[in-house]
Amino acid sequence: MRLLGIDPGTRRCGVAVTDTAQSMAFPREALENDDTMFEQLAQLIDQESIERIVIGRPVALSGNVTRSTEIAHELFEAIVVRFPAVVVEQWDERFTTREAQRSLSGAGLRARDQRSRIDSAAAVIMLQNYIDAQRPH
Repeated sequence: MRLLGIDPGTRRCGVAVTDTAQSMAFPREALENDDTMFEQLAQLIDQESIERIVIGRPVALSGNVTRSTEIAHELFEAIVVRFPAVVVEQWDERFTTREAQRSLSGAGLRARDQRSRIDSAAAVIMLQNYIDAQRPH
């Protein structure tokens, strides 16, 4: 069984999936945040044997709720309703997009080339942070 990480966005949602040992996160193609997204999520859940979905929860540095936080929570609630057989939770995703941009720039990708990868790169970072936090220390 695998975990699915989602970095919510208004236009696209970044997607990452763990390996079966749930020790590493890997990017998948970002999903357009449109009418087809839930159908695509259903296919991904089935194909990848997903047992848990972790949705990024963006909050301001102060910890205050923002419009992005509200959008992420709406997505969380919709996924809980549409996929009742899967455990769904939210996870703090502060700094993941910034960290993903830095990582992609460090890999030599130009800003224009980063656009198609940034959302899923942020989902990888968020999901990896989640699985690292679940391990006993």
